Amino acid sequence: MPHSKSLASYWRRIPQWYRLEGAKCDSCGEYYFPQRSLCPDCRRHGKLSMYKFKGTGSIYSFTEVHAPPTGFELQQPYMMAIVQLDEGPKLTAQIVDCKKEEMHIGKRVEVTFRKIRDGEEDGIIQYGYKFKPTEN
Repeated sequence: MPHSKSLASYWRRIPQWYRLEGAKCDSCGEYYFPQRSLCPDCRRHGKLSMYKFKGTGSIYSFTEVHAPPTGFELQQPYMMAIVQLDEGPKLTAQIVDCKKEEMHIGKRVEVTFRKIRDGEEDGIIQYGYKFKPTEN
């Protein structure tokens, strides 16, 4: 972990946490999140380029968290899901603005930028992506 004075700049340098940036293989057309440097299908013959995901997808699987890890106690209970992005990759994220009764497999969601948690010792608030239901 970087020194606390450079912590904010450290977090800003991780594009997938703030902008859902990944990679697309220009050879086979597969999308990857987070970004990677080698296509597992094409290997060294593939050419990967940075790709900014649209940020829309659907719930692939979900659960309600009642025993959160340290730093998330005030948010419990909360919904976590595996979200399948429209481009294909799956990622784990918190679902916000949605009651447990409204959750279901296939529910359409979109990315939103939110506070992840308050900084405990260093006081730095961490932000990143979560997902919320779409209007559709």
